Amino acid sequence: MRFMHDVKGENALPATVVFRLGTLGSIAADMFAAKIEAIGLKPKHAGLMTALQAGVAASQQELASKLGVAPSLVVMLADHLEGMGAVQRVRDPDDRRRQVLTLTDHGRKLLGDCAAAARELDAELTAGLTASQLGALQRSLAILAEGVGLPTG
Repeated sequence: MRFMHDVKGENALPATVVFRLGTLGSIAADMFAAKIEAIGLKPKHAGLMTALQAGVAASQQELASKLGVAPSLVVMLADHLEGMGAVQRVRDPDDRRRQVLTLTDHGRKLLGDCAAAARELDAELTAGLTASQLGALQRSLAILAEGVGLPTG
C-alpha cells in the first residue's frame, strides 16, 4: 500500500481512523489466516470456537444469530471442525430437533494454538512501539471494541 504515503492532508482518506483500522485489520487478518492455515483452520473457524468457549450460544442457529452470519456458514464451519475432532454435535435432550455444539479438548488445544499464533503476530506487528505506546493502543482498541459491543478482554 505504498500509494498511501503519497496522499497527504487531514482530509485525505488514509488519514481517517476507519481507513487505517480497516487496512491494518485486513493485513493482520491475512497474516493470521496464513499462520493458522498450517493447522487446518481459517479465522472463521477460530471465531466459532471462540464463541463456543465463551458460551455465546450452543445451537447452530443461535450461533449464526449471535455471530451475524448465515446459518449455512455455521453448519459448514461446524462440519469442518467436527471432522477435525474440535467440536461435537449433540442432540438437545429437551428438543431433539436442536443440535448443540460443544468444544472438545482437541478444539480447546487448537484454540490455544490460534491464540499463540495471534500473540506471535501481535509481537511482530507492534515491535516498533514502546511499552507506553502499546499500552495506549491496547486501551484505545478496548474502548473502541466496547463501543461497538465486542468483547474487550
